[in-house]
Order: sequence, then C-alpha cells, then structure tokens
Amino acid sequence: MRFKKCGLGVCVFFLICVANANDGAGGVPASTQAKPDQPKPPEIERITAEELKTKIAGKIPVAIIDVRSTNAFIGSDNKIKGAIRVKARRLQSRLAFPPLKDIPRDREVVTYCACPNDETSVRAARVLLAAGFKRVRALKGGWQAWLKVNGQVEQRM
Repeated sequence: MRFKKCGLGVCVFFLICVANANDGAGGVPASTQAKPDQPKPPEIERITAEELKTKIAGKIPVAIIDVRSTNAFIGSDNKIKGAIRVKARRLQSRLAFPPLKDIPRDREVVTYCACPNDETSVRAARVLLAAGFKRVRALKGGWQAWLKVNGQVEQRM
C-alpha cells in the first residue's frame, strides 16, 4: 500500500513540474516563448555572388569575413580572395584584435559560410551590426554560390 501512495505522489510531483515548466504556454516551454518586450533581431540583408564579384572586380572596398565551419574550411583549399577567416563562435571576441579591429565601421562587410540557408553568416552579420558596423550583408548561397559564379579565390592559410 505504501508503494502505491509513493508512486501516486511521484506522479503528482511530475505533473506539477511539467505544468510549471510550461507555465500555461500551451505546451511551449517558457524559455522559447516570444516576449513582447524583446526586440526582434534585425533582418539581415543579402548580397548575391554576382554583386560581390562585381564589387571586387571594380575595386570597391569591401571586407569579406569567412565564417565557414572548421570542417567546411579544411575541406576546401581556397577562400574568397581577401577574406578574413574567423570562427563564428569567436567573432565577438576577435573584434578587439587585428585584422577585424582595423575594419572601419562604415565599410561594407560581407559574411559567408557553407550552410544550406546561410545561418552562420546571418548570425555573424548580427554580431557585427551589434558591434557598430553599419553596412553588413550575408552572401546569399554562401561558398557554393561563389564557386558557381567563378568568383576570385585564393589559397587558404
């Protein structure tokens, strides 16, 4: 009989914990709910590979930041000509050191990755905007799009 009472108590405790975790959100955990007072992350503009290729050919100053994953970077012998390689998770801390520290905040900056939907380059662009950069865009289609348009590349180091 004691086992049944204990088992019932555990079930009730579990149900209370689940109810508190959901906090009346219809099954959505409280930590993932949109909060009305939280600002929506800025929409990141995109640049096509053709547009970037034209800018580079026209010698228009643009800083290019390669935030491909380590595996994608190592799996390729090249990078976009002039690109600065930075691990995405270290971008924020690397902004205080050259060469990122030396990029003027009003210079156009393009981030690129090898993700299917440019997720990493969009996240990197948000970090840069939050750090005061004014003109940041993500390369639409990333590394694969660059290769398709035969954009200039150089040996990665």
